[in-house]
Amino acid sequence: MSKHHSAYDVIVSPVITEKSTLVSEANQVIFNVSPRATKAEIKAAIESLFKVKVKAVNTLVRKGKLKTFRGHRALQSDAKKAIVTLVEGHHIDIATGL
Repeated sequence: MSKHHSAYDVIVSPVITEKSTLVSEANQVIFNVSPRATKAEIKAAIESLFKVKVKAVNTLVRKGKLKTFRGHRALQSDAKKAIVTLVEGHHIDIATGL
């Protein structure tokens, strides 16, 4: 295991968007994860937190972009997301919360 202390350090939050709702049909769940988390850590964290079997983990990093909010320009930080595919028969209901 690496420098992460617990599964809660790896998984930041579930992503609740139209796209994440669509992929849930395909037995996939999307999470925001720690930028330093590896696929193996993400898989272990999901399995221990939700007691499910993970088939695959795909990750992507959205580069931080410049946003203007009420006249202030700020750089959003990079966000790492994990698309977790669960084994058939397993599911996570993120609507009922962590």
